[in-house]
Amino acid sequence: MSNLRFGQHLIKASAVFLQTELSFALVNRKPVVPGHVLVCPLRPVERFRDLRPDEVADLFSTTQRVANLVEKHFNATSLTIAIQDGPEAGQTVKHVHVHVLPRKVGDFERNDSVYDEVSCDRNLM
Repeated sequence: MSNLRFGQHLIKASAVFLQTELSFALVNRKPVVPGHVLVCPLRPVERFRDLRPDEVADLFSTTQRVANLVEKHFNATSLTIAIQDGPEAGQTVKHVHVHVLPRKVGDFERNDSVYDEVSCDRNLM
């Protein structure tokens, strides 16, 4: 496995814990909660609408696989799975990516605060 692109960032192969034919998964360097990971298409595509059907299928099947692993590994009871598609939606890296966050009771005082945290620039790689 070689280095990969994530928008303007170069991702070392050692940071990638899963790669499929069309997608890869990595741990977010500044996680909102322990276990916060990202699933991305291999091809650097800025917007969800620009993915090919085979890329969408692989991205979502990979996200499902990663989500199941992360939920079990971090003893979570739920998951937040989110895509910020465009700058007005909070997307800060110009590369489609799915946030997968394992969730537990009380991890945020106000449950929807997770979306404020995911949107912050603090989550840049």
